[in-house]
Amino acid sequence: MSTDVFSHVTQLSDRELLSLVELLAKHEREATADLVAHLAVLEERGLYLGEGCSSLFSYCTQVLHLAEYAAINRIEAARAAREYPIILEMLSDGSLTLATVRLLVPELTPANHRELLEAARHKSKRDVEKLVAGRRPQVSVPSTVRQLPSHIASLVFTAAPDTAADTAPASPPASPSLVIRPPVRPVVIPLTPNRYKIQFTATEETHDLLRHQIPNGDVGEVIAKALKQLVRELEREKIAATDRPRARQGSATHARHIPAEVRRKVWARDDGQCAFVAHNGRRCTERAFLEFHHVVPYAAGGKATADNIELRCRAHNAYAADQYSDGRWIGPH
Repeated sequence: MSTDVFSHVTQLSDRELLSLVELLAKHEREATADLVAHLAVLEERGLYLGEGCSSLFSYCTQVLHLAEYAAINRIEAARAAREYPIILEMLSDGSLTLATVRLLVPELTPANHRELLEAARHKSKRDVEKLVAGRRPQVSVPSTVRQLPSHIASLVFTAAPDTAADTAPASPPASPSLVIRPPVRPVVIPLTPNRYKIQFTATEETHDLLRHQIPNGDVGEVIAKALKQLVRELEREKIAATDRPRARQGSATHARHIPAEVRRKVWARDDGQCAFVAHNGRRCTERAFLEFHHVVPYAAGGKATADNIELRCRAHNAYAADQYSDGRWIGPH
């Protein structure tokens, strides 16, 4: 969009501006409903896999560049709209918003969806929350009185200005008001490109771990050492990592078992990341739930060698298996 748009907008009359804003909002709602419908079919066909993404969420955030919350709202609406297409109409005309659809989704059934969606028409998020709560009321919370931690609650007094002390009549003491501060949540904040502030609550046992190696009890160092040890254990389990690798005896066979030496080489070569590359050159970014994948399938005579094994996320490993079973496999890329 050109920055000159402001010079054009400022030339509009008040009535023209109001009319145009209403029209743009209408187009935005219609475009949102269209996007939700297209995402529903795109997910149903699994097309995000071929674009180098392991999930529709990854596709929305990495390819479409949607914010995470925006992606989640649209995905939830898309899945619901596949079953209840009336949602698309209501998104388009503004009867529902993506936020209210997401609240309603867990409550919708084939029997009640029309009634419930109609009851939520043009209601705010707060009103829909009440509507949902009314359908499944919960037991009242018993009254309690307890002392709150000082970092959560404090008493705030409003005092009269000092300048008025000599001229104004004495005022009654201000009534204290209880200010509740939200509980502290875990925090992960980048301080530099390779350093993070991580804040959480640790037990005394965690704090005192490794004091013989870390006399100052720095929890950051304790956690770093613990995580390194955990990674080593996981690598030994997943890729047979060892400081004294033994050469594999014999030549490569068609056995399904992948030797430890091959797993180590593949993991290092693929850098612990899914190696699937889409037609447009996009490589899948997944590093979780990785599996060892035969490029030439085992059923087609593929060997368990480093040249024929790649790391794949679970979604892209299944994607390759589906292509082979459907006759769409055309050999290694």
